Amino acid sequence: MASINNADLLALKSYITATDATQYNALSASTLILDLTHSNLHQRHAEIRFDTHDTVDTLRRRIYQKTGTPPHSQHLQLKSSSSSSSGVVYYEILPNCESERMLGYYSLPLGANVHCIDIDPHSSSARGAYEDTSLITKYRMTDEEYDRRRGTLRDWARQNKEQDPTFSLKRHAREHAELVEARRLYRESGVVKEGFEIEKMESSTTGMIVRCSSETTNNTTTGSNPPATTTAAASDTIKSSEAMMNEYGPESIGHLTLHSRCQVQPGSRRGVIAYLGQIDELGGGGYWVGVILDEPMGKTDGTVQSSGVRYFEAPGSNRGGFFRGKNVEGGEDFPEIDIMEELDDMLTSN
Repeated sequence: MASINNADLLALKSYITATDATQYNALSASTLILDLTHSNLHQRHAEIRFDTHDTVDTLRRRIYQKTGTPPHSQHLQLKSSSSSSSGVVYYEILPNCESERMLGYYSLPLGANVHCIDIDPHSSSARGAYEDTSLITKYRMTDEEYDRRRGTLRDWARQNKEQDPTFSLKRHAREHAELVEARRLYRESGVVKEGFEIEKMESSTTGMIVRCSSETTNNTTTGSNPPATTTAAASDTIKSSEAMMNEYGPESIGHLTLHSRCQVQPGSRRGVIAYLGQIDELGGGGYWVGVILDEPMGKTDGTVQSSGVRYFEAPGSNRGGFFRGKNVEGGEDFPEIDIMEELDDMLTSN
């Protein structure tokens, strides 16, 4: 083996092998650590635990589970090294021999190698069936078979093409991206992007951004006066935007102070305010309150799962939470609850 001259690699090797001399010190006196190798397989099963009171039959069954070679086809070599091609052979155990003898009889050192020679000339492992992935015949579907399937992307595109001859997957992808961007813009700023509107259902709006209908688009394009319903929808849009800004805007957290005690509803959970501000990727966006809870009754450690962004540090994955300002009440009236004191009060009252 070539010598290592790189200082960083030498330091890494030293770090990894620092405990090699003491790695087995905490083991029971009867524990036996063995490496298992196989004549037909590249795989090596390292540091498999046995007991010195286990029999050769137990060893054979374990090898059968890991390699597929049955006990009657196992010719075992007990070696001093974990390499299957080197090391001093202590013992050779032929198939169906010494099955009831305990492993402690062989006085194997910790980390010794048990090499299994598969004597079956018709064994599947001899032909690479267990490891050679190139022998696997991959399933490939023809275009004709795919065309006949229902519920596929091609079938969905075909159905849309029948309803709209101008339909194409490329156009659909572009329009979908535009819709997502329009909804993001409305969620963050309350602005309705040109070419989109708030969906209106009978006498109320749903708050969902949709693409403008062809009639609305044509009226806008030709310069004709918009119908009264369009004006009403615009008015509803403004009102809806204002309501959202009031509910989730900076005013919603104006009554709270960073690092102060608080109580969160529902559940009257108490904690400390660790974050006040906007979180665009959470819920409907707007302003949120990050709280480190006194008890493990939350769902986060201060990280928004969808984006992976951390907004505060909580001591555990269930010790933090993000809440709307209307659900949080701040002040020194919410000190940390002393459970022992509550128990004492209960005992006294009883």
